[in-house]
Amino acid sequence: MTVVTLAVLSLGWLWQSALPSVAYYWLLTRPEAGDANRPSLDLPGYVADIQHRPIAGLKDNVSGVAYSPETGTLFAVINRRPEVAELSLDGKLLRRIPIDGGNDPEDITHVAGNQFIIVEEGDQSLHWVRIGPDTETIALGMGPRLRLNYGAFDNFGFEGVSWDAKNERLFVVQEMLPLRVLTIDGLEQSMALNTLDLDVQQWKSDEFSSFFTQDLSAVSLHQPTGNLLLLSQMSAMLVEYAPDGEAIGMMALQAGMSGLTHTVPQAEGVAVAPDGTIFIVSEPNLFYRFRPPPRT
Repeated sequence: MTVVTLAVLSLGWLWQSALPSVAYYWLLTRPEAGDANRPSLDLPGYVADIQHRPIAGLKDNVSGVAYSPETGTLFAVINRRPEVAELSLDGKLLRRIPIDGGNDPEDITHVAGNQFIIVEEGDQSLHWVRIGPDTETIALGMGPRLRLNYGAFDNFGFEGVSWDAKNERLFVVQEMLPLRVLTIDGLEQSMALNTLDLDVQQWKSDEFSSFFTQDLSAVSLHQPTGNLLLLSQMSAMLVEYAPDGEAIGMMALQAGMSGLTHTVPQAEGVAVAPDGTIFIVSEPNLFYRFRPPPRT
C-alpha cells in the first residue's frame, strides 16, 4: 500500500468517524456555553434508556419524527412507500397511515390540534395536513402547500422541519450543499387572512462556520427554552443552540457516549417532549430514547 493510498484511506476514515466534527465543536464552543444562567437541556448529561430498538411492523426508510402534545405520542414519516406511523413513547407501532400524493417525505412537525406539516425533499415543499384519530389516508394535495425553490443538489434538499408555536414560526433545514436553516414567519396570519405576506430568512449560528456538522438531517425546537436542536447523521451528534445562535450543548451519538453501546447508524429524525425527553429515529427502522439528567 502506497503512502498516498494510506493517506487517502486515513482521511476517509477520519471523515466517516465524525471525530473532526466533535473536535471542531469543542474547539469553537466558548467556555461560557451551557452557563447555568441560560436555559439549557444540558445535552452532555443525557443517557439512552432505549437504544437500537427495531420498530416492529416497520421495515425501513423511517425518516423524521415529531412529538404531539395533543396525543402524547410520536408521529414518524416513512419516505418509501410514503406514509405516517404513529408510535408510543417507547417506540411501539400504534398505526400506519398511507400518504396519497407524496413522493419523498422527510420530516413532520406538529402545529396544533390535529394539524401537522410534512416536508417533501424532492420538490422542497411544505404540506399542511390533518391527522385525527380516525384518519385513514393523508392526501398531500388537499391542504395548503408552500414550495421554496432555494436550489439543491439531488437528494440534498429539505430534510427537517419544526414548528415554533410561541412565535408562530417554522424552522426548515437543508441537508447540505449548503447546510442551511430557514425561518418562515407569517404563515398563520397569511392562511387566516388568505393573503401572502411571508418573511423567509436564513438562521445562523454565531460560530465561525455557522455549524459544526457535516450535514443536517433534522431539527426540533424545545418550546420551554426556545432552544433549537440540530441533528447530524454524518457527524453522529445532536447540537443545542440558544435563540441567539450560540451553541450551548452537544450530545454525541457514538458508541461509548450518551449511554450508547453502538453508534447510531443513520440518525434521520429527532423530537423533544416538553419534559426534555429526546427521541431519535435512525434508518432503517431503529428507535432511541434519551432521558435528561436529574434536575437539582
